[in-house]
Amino acid sequence: MKTIDELLAEGVAGKRVFVRADLNVPLDGTTITDDGRIRAVRPTVAELAAAGARVIVASHLGRPKGAPDPAFSLAPAAARLGELLGTEVAFATDTVGESARATVAALADGQVAVIENLRFNAGETSKDDAERGAFADQLAELADVYVGDGFGAVHRKHASVFDLPARLPHAAGGLIATEVGVLKKLTEDVARPYAVVLGGAKVSDKLGVIDHLLEKADRILIGGGMAYTFLKAKGHEVGISLLQEDQVPAVQGYLKRAEELGVEFVLPVDVLVSREFPDLKTKAPANPTTVAADAIPADQEGLDIGPETRKLYAAKLADAATVFWNGPMGVFEHPDYAQGTKAVAQALVDSPAFSVVGGGDSAAAVRILGFDENAFGHISTGGGASLEYLEGKTLPGLAALED
Repeated sequence: MKTIDELLAEGVAGKRVFVRADLNVPLDGTTITDDGRIRAVRPTVAELAAAGARVIVASHLGRPKGAPDPAFSLAPAAARLGELLGTEVAFATDTVGESARATVAALADGQVAVIENLRFNAGETSKDDAERGAFADQLAELADVYVGDGFGAVHRKHASVFDLPARLPHAAGGLIATEVGVLKKLTEDVARPYAVVLGGAKVSDKLGVIDHLLEKADRILIGGGMAYTFLKAKGHEVGISLLQEDQVPAVQGYLKRAEELGVEFVLPVDVLVSREFPDLKTKAPANPTTVAADAIPADQEGLDIGPETRKLYAAKLADAATVFWNGPMGVFEHPDYAQGTKAVAQALVDSPAFSVVGGGDSAAAVRILGFDENAFGHISTGGGASLEYLEGKTLPGLAALED
């Protein structure tokens, strides 16, 4: 896999360099609520521009249905990238149409443009190879060189991720190189004890990574909505908590296998419960009750790990040498249910372990809750991509960058 350093050494002055970034940032209207992914790709864009490249940045945002949708425009991300670069960034109002062609043609050496949301074209995400390839052909006409730096999308077999690199000389950007280097530390010659913290809503999203990590981790801590399927698998009442009943047999199988392998599975010992889901817009006080994890009332819902579980999890992380964390411990967006997620983040900050925050909601939580990003070993930009890498899957976007 060619690196951006090798590409820069060959010279990019005057060349049109297509950077597949991940600008898929959360928006409140047109206001970006977390610009972490834009900041993550800024160094690659800045390096290329400084070397005289004509940089074309492309990305998806959200899930538009293959047609333009103003709610998913990349215009706010383009403006923020310009602020971070300290220079004007041109913006094309389409992907491969008249605006994109004119915007790219107008670039001078060292200038940067962002083209509109790639998913406004149905060819980007098509499962039909010919349709996807046709869109990649159009994108290739805009550029001379391809740089893949959208780690959050490398697990997708999309036109700009998988097909386009085959049509242009290509290299991996600095962000992808960093992400892959970090993930190798979680899969090859791992410093032990190795602790994994998994949360989030659905246990089904994490079964693959649990299956793979049972062979590698020393202990696995479970929180978030997925914890209630584990508690149910242990025979406990979970009330009206989030539950994937169909996954209970699989979870029971993993618990048994973990015991056989000597992997410690740590589940909540207490939880915060309520009869109602909190109002995330007004953040009105929720007044939750703390109960033992095996005594959740039938008419109540678990929404965060409790104070004893916070202490337990902090203790289980204190002596770890390596920690991977993916998924919040509760409904962290509401202050009454943010303490579990905050406690895990603080435990990682306090620990000497090499800690990796695995993207997605975990990365957003770290920033929303006010933690210094530099206090962690690495904060990933790709939740789904990180999990699939840890599952041992081949990621299309990485395979496409191999020589």
